[in-house]
Amino acid sequence: MSKLSVTNARRKTRVRLALRRAANGRPRLSVFRSSKHIYAQVIDDVKGETLASASSLEKTLREGAKSGADVDAAKAVGKLVAERALQNGVKEVVFDRGGYLYHGRVKALADAAREGGLSF
Repeated sequence: MSKLSVTNARRKTRVRLALRRAANGRPRLSVFRSSKHIYAQVIDDVKGETLASASSLEKTLREGAKSGADVDAAKAVGKLVAERALQNGVKEVVFDRGGYLYHGRVKALADAAREGGLSF
């Protein structure tokens, strides 16, 4: 493993541990971003199951977006995951930025999820 990947893994672990302490049984809104797409999942860690998910790879989002790797795509994914989580009865989550900085696409997804009805 390279030094950079070890550093990133440590940061991700540190963020997850802090979230576990602060969660109080709330599901986790996990974000993964690649160079071409962005993904979001609402995960119940107690049961070990995914309650809702959305990504910029979905057909409805691919048709409307210019790219899957921009802020507009992240906003669309945030709104969609919030809508699906609310359908499953999830209103409060804890935000897991996954070691990424809270900036750009990650921040846009979080803001759109808040506008969609999730609170964190």
